[in-house]
Amino acid sequence: MKDIFFEGDNRKDEFLSSPKIADNASLLQDIGVIDYIESMDRAVNSYKSLFVRGLDICNHTSIDEIIEATVYQISDHFLPSFLAFLWKPLQIREDITIKAYKNYKPVDMNLHIDSITPFEAFFRQNPKPVRFCFLASLLNNEEIVKPFQDINTEIIVPIVGPLGLYGIILIGKKNLDDEYSNDELFFLHQLMSFVSQGIKNHLHYEHSLHDVKTGLYNHGFFLARLTEEVIRTKRNKYCSTVIVIDVDKFKNFNDNYGHLAGDKVLENLAQVIKKGVRSDDIPSRFGGEEFTVLLPHADQDTAWNVAERLRINVAEMKVPWDVPLPHVTISLGIFSFDQNSNADVNTIIRRADDALYTSKQQGRNRCTIWHPGITHQNMEG
Repeated sequence: MKDIFFEGDNRKDEFLSSPKIADNASLLQDIGVIDYIESMDRAVNSYKSLFVRGLDICNHTSIDEIIEATVYQISDHFLPSFLAFLWKPLQIREDITIKAYKNYKPVDMNLHIDSITPFEAFFRQNPKPVRFCFLASLLNNEEIVKPFQDINTEIIVPIVGPLGLYGIILIGKKNLDDEYSNDELFFLHQLMSFVSQGIKNHLHYEHSLHDVKTGLYNHGFFLARLTEEVIRTKRNKYCSTVIVIDVDKFKNFNDNYGHLAGDKVLENLAQVIKKGVRSDDIPSRFGGEEFTVLLPHADQDTAWNVAERLRINVAEMKVPWDVPLPHVTISLGIFSFDQNSNADVNTIIRRADDALYTSKQQGRNRCTIWHPGITHQNMEG
């Protein structure tokens, strides 16, 4: 790509240095040809800069890195009073994540907003940066725009994709000038196409790894990570553990309170599981009301403590619903493996599952560690 750019620069220099151009320089200047060439040269350089900035943003592989690169690129072009990024980690949920920056540094902003859905219809029809005052006048809804007004938002940039509004970027007033010029708005519009694509690509990738209903990892990702972990434990000689979890008598929730109540139980349970494990652990939905957790670098005692913590936290969990729901309990099975286990992925899951069903047989709402002699005896959840 650089070679193409350099070739273009050389062609312009060769053109301007041609003897015929020199002989007619005054005429070309008078009729505006030279000025036109110079303006085109500035435009090309501007697009070169934009292209390089966009590549820098798109080359990052996480939303945090994309955001930090965007903050740097915008602040390098002009310095806004703040930048705030709001996005939905899961498109099916209203929950949003907020990150704000001032002078290149992350800050906590007093931004009270729980959902970006009220802006979706507008930005689906107008998927480009817009001045806040224009948006506020069109929406004519003081309640939903007031949080942005309170922090002196100047420009709002949408992140729109096939699934709707993924997020929005808020840009504050400029520190040095009163208003953004049309050229700066054009720069923002072009740069944000790279930013939006980078964030959308990452969100699509994340969505492909997660279960739609619960937000935990899906079973395919769990299996892939477990396969990797089996290899690593053998190569590096350490212990890891799998926990299999099943909701006790889950069918009763669906039969007595409806499937939506059952879904609510699963969603709340997933959040308890996610909060109860380490950041490097892999909590996933196995299917139906069954879940798994892969605990890398965790021996049997560590896994037992995690499993007991999850069991107790779930038993104390309250699920909000139209009518009071019965307490939710779970049964858990634990299997630890290392370089001496000689257990493949299917064996690991089967043994953890056998331990789970031993917990069911012994009265439910308990944890069981697999040991030789445990066999899977099916029974109603």
